[in-house]
Amino acid sequence: MQAAEWFAAGVEPPEVARRLRVSSNSAYAWRRRWRAGGAAALASRGPGGSVCRLGEGQLARLRAALDSGPAMWGWGEDQRWTLARVTALTGRLFHVRYTLRGTSYLLHRIGYTPQVPAHR
Repeated sequence: MQAAEWFAAGVEPPEVARRLRVSSNSAYAWRRRWRAGGAAALASRGPGGSVCRLGEGQLARLRAALDSGPAMWGWGEDQRWTLARVTALTGRLFHVRYTLRGTSYLLHRIGYTPQVPAHR
């Protein structure tokens, strides 16, 4: 928004870039967008990335399934959720296929973080 004010005041893009510590290419792109749509065109469009393939109800169901533990879903040898297990679980429950990295992003989205064992 500061760049929009400076453009309106007649400040050139290289000077805007220097003041905001960005590349001059970014400042020129901002000026093009500002000229086309005003200050509103420079507003953030939110976070990038794809939209979650699971709805809110499905995410709640996944949380409940994870809270019930791996033994409930057929993994009795140990009581730890791994990315591979959660990936298989989402496939069983929702018929949606995720990669291991995608499963990691999904778990972070719903508030789960990887647990690191304490050293003894």
